[in-house]
Amino acid sequence: MPSVLRIGAYRFFFYSNEWGEPPHIHIQSGKKLAKFWLDPVQLAKSKRFSALELKKLERLVEEHRELFWERWHEYFSNA
Repeated sequence: MPSVLRIGAYRFFFYSNEWGEPPHIHIQSGKKLAKFWLDPVQLAKSKRFSALELKKLERLVEEHRELFWERWHEYFSNA
């Protein structure tokens, strides 16, 4: 489970066995989870995050999209 970034209580990561899916990022905070597609940035699914938090997370994913995109391709091109 490679972690890419931490911002406050949020951990941004992807699972190492997801090479067959389009680029995306998972976000965890305690027992809350979300998954965002990266192109375009769009919520794929979430558990326990409020609508307000999801808006905040979407902005964070958009702000760091290039980093997530680069890390995704670096990892899965070497996997």
